Amino acid sequence: MIAFCSPAKAVKGVSLPRFVKVLHLCHLACHFLLACLVPKCTGRWAAPGCQLDSTEVTGVSRPGDILIGGIFPLHVDKVSSQTTFEAEPQMITCRTFVFQNYQWLQAMVFAIEEINRNPNLLPNITLGFLIYDSCADPQRALHGTLWMLTGQERHTVNYRCYSGGPLAGIVGDGGSKGSIPIARVLGLYRYPQISYFSTTPLLSDRNQFPSFFRTIPSDIFQFHGLAQLVIHFNWTWVGILAADDDYGQTGVQILKVDLHNAGVCIAFSENIILSDSDRNAYHIVQVIKNSTANAIVIFALDSHLVPILNEILRQNITGRIFIASEAWSTSPLLSVEKYLKILSGTIGFAIHSKDMPGFKEYFSSVHPLRFSNDLLLQEFWEAAFGCKWQGPEIPTGCCNITTNLCTGAEKLDTVDGFYNDVTSPRVSFNAYRAVYAISVALHVLNSCSLREGPFNQGTCANILDFHCWQLLPYVQNVHFWDDFERKAFFDTSGNPLAQYDIVNWQLQTDGTVMHRTVGRYDLSAPGGNRLLINTTAIRWAASAEVPISICSPSCSPGFRKTAKEGEPDCCFLCVPCAEGEIANKTDSVECTECPWDKWPNLKHDRCSMKPITFLSYKEPLGTITAAVAIIFSLTCVSILGLFVHSKKTPIVKANNRTLSYLLLLSLMLCFLCSFAFIGYPTTEKCLLRQVAFGITFALCVSCILAKTIMVVIAFNATKPNSNLRKLVGPNASYTAISVGTIMQVLLCLFWLIFFPPFPEYNAHTQPETIIVECNEGSPIAFWCMLGYLGLLATICLIVAFLARNLPNSFNEAKYITFSMLSFLSVWLSFVPAYLSTRGKYMVAMEIFAILSSSSSLVACIFFPKCYIILLRPEKNTKDFLMGRYPCKRKTIK
Repeated sequence: MIAFCSPAKAVKGVSLPRFVKVLHLCHLACHFLLACLVPKCTGRWAAPGCQLDSTEVTGVSRPGDILIGGIFPLHVDKVSSQTTFEAEPQMITCRTFVFQNYQWLQAMVFAIEEINRNPNLLPNITLGFLIYDSCADPQRALHGTLWMLTGQERHTVNYRCYSGGPLAGIVGDGGSKGSIPIARVLGLYRYPQISYFSTTPLLSDRNQFPSFFRTIPSDIFQFHGLAQLVIHFNWTWVGILAADDDYGQTGVQILKVDLHNAGVCIAFSENIILSDSDRNAYHIVQVIKNSTANAIVIFALDSHLVPILNEILRQNITGRIFIASEAWSTSPLLSVEKYLKILSGTIGFAIHSKDMPGFKEYFSSVHPLRFSNDLLLQEFWEAAFGCKWQGPEIPTGCCNITTNLCTGAEKLDTVDGFYNDVTSPRVSFNAYRAVYAISVALHVLNSCSLREGPFNQGTCANILDFHCWQLLPYVQNVHFWDDFERKAFFDTSGNPLAQYDIVNWQLQTDGTVMHRTVGRYDLSAPGGNRLLINTTAIRWAASAEVPISICSPSCSPGFRKTAKEGEPDCCFLCVPCAEGEIANKTDSVECTECPWDKWPNLKHDRCSMKPITFLSYKEPLGTITAAVAIIFSLTCVSILGLFVHSKKTPIVKANNRTLSYLLLLSLMLCFLCSFAFIGYPTTEKCLLRQVAFGITFALCVSCILAKTIMVVIAFNATKPNSNLRKLVGPNASYTAISVGTIMQVLLCLFWLIFFPPFPEYNAHTQPETIIVECNEGSPIAFWCMLGYLGLLATICLIVAFLARNLPNSFNEAKYITFSMLSFLSVWLSFVPAYLSTRGKYMVAMEIFAILSSSSSLVACIFFPKCYIILLRPEKNTKDFLMGRYPCKRKTIK
């Protein structure tokens, strides 16, 4: 007889924890007692004192040189008897045979038969199997494991009383609840265990489960992948439904963290209460109905969803997109016409599948008459065809009206159902790979060369008589050829490379549903492209476009998001960007300010170069002011020409023609200095324009002041013994002009030397444009220059006002008074207008003041003289100017 594997014989390089060493001591004591009491297994039963009581174990076996165990949940709807602790508990029984799960079993058998026919894999060695139905119950799964380990229906602790080949490992169970207790037992002795459908992350803990492996990835990878799937479709407002078990709650925790990091908000998260018969369906469906989230992620088994889907149908809720975990993404239970109205368009993760050549033909050839002692195959046949095999419970000749007897002539390919669909063998393929993983490990063990082995001093194990722990390092290092590259199958935690298919539930014309593969999630994909989806292959339920699941519509470029008080981050308002700011991306959190030389467009999504503005000759305002300046300057030239032509006339002589010439020249320069304010402001223009304006106007006003003073002197010098006779002459007027002008020149020189004006770009006065203007350098100097002109004009006004009543027929002081009043009125109104305008309009305002004040001087001083010269020459006489009018003679009749 073959003794059970001892924990003292650990795998090379693996240290045993303290509690295992304690178990080892207990094991040695039990082993010693068993050796004394029962030195070997005799017959069917061992000594009563070393047996574990158990009811009859139903399993299927096939002999071989080496055996592989398999545990499959072939039944559901388990029935448990009440434990009273007054009698021996009854074995759990199950009622409903699951056809799809039986396909998993056949995939294992198919793999073993395929390996036995392969001359290149385990040559001259035949594999057999031991298969047990766990009924999806941990207790039955553990019973089946002990049956395989001991070789007895009543288990003898620590002994294997089976005359067949050694047990290499166990494939199973189909669920995490069953795999965990199996893994704890097998891990004590380092028996390799490979599960095809246990996904809980707990089983990746090598300290607790040192010999556990699986061909399906851990749920951790799936949960992260589902988060990536939600992010891929830009669903930012999602709901979550999860069973209140480890599977569901672990999924919720991981999904929430990943989605939160990606900026996705959870609209609701509800638990499917498994202890309630209705699974809390009404409350859950009410939450779904009242929520605006269209995308809902579900972590639960298909059977858990049935009450919820029924309630959704009752309340007629449509338009939701369900994201399925692999637990129900290809469920035949839900893939029925009843639920297609609400599940059509569902997308989710499914177990990665590859084709198993020949499996379809093999599965169709399965027949109970080939294996008459295979009770599981007989039960499958009865469930598939609704018949009963002839047996003691159905004696020959019994009435067959209500009972249809199985004849063996039935054909599997005539039966419709998912259990007969091997086109996408997902879990079956995992069971198939689990068998191959053990077989490849056995093959490598068998190919071991002396002194190159993994054990002490390079020794190797005997393929027909090896300890269980000796196979473990070979299983850990199994390599398969995958996509023309030889890759390690298991990582250090016993997990395979994480690969999932992305499936889409598509309604067919015949009313059925197809789980179409539209992408994949592969953690080993090159370049980090883990999620690959063929979007065009997806068929959504409501429309051809990807459904939208958002709390608030995206903010277009030009707007920024602002949170709603008391709402998640995904619920927000879209606020337009402020003046001078843009947002060039969708859902911008904040707006960015444009550079100083740029300004947002109308949509506030792009910064454009600001238009440069200045008073240009090309625009109407510049053209008009330039034309007016030319017209008035030509007017001055014309008047000057007229005065020169009429220089010998009394009116020109009487008004000091030299001062008149100088005044007309200064007025012409005043008009022409307007051109320094029009056009692009250069450095030369900025230095020239205010200085030219100030000096020419100072000259002009000084000439008028001199003219006014000369009028006063001239009339007062006629008095006897007047001292003013000495001042009559050109020198006095020239002195007044020179003094008045030189003071302005000195002020302007000081300004140019210490605070010279310069051109600058003004982007603040009118934020949407760049104003090219002259910075005056010193505003104080500018206002001092302007104030000096006002002072001269005020003095001139006062003098002219005092001389307005001097006797003369043509008293020029009156016209000077009017001219100074208009001059001062223009410049007094200019000050507030100038300060209230900006940019080119400020320049235009100063030009307007220059033109209007200059034109008022021309009109008030020279137009009356021109009128007499041109239109009233009879008044242009000395007698008229002296006030001596000829007497009119009366005619006597």
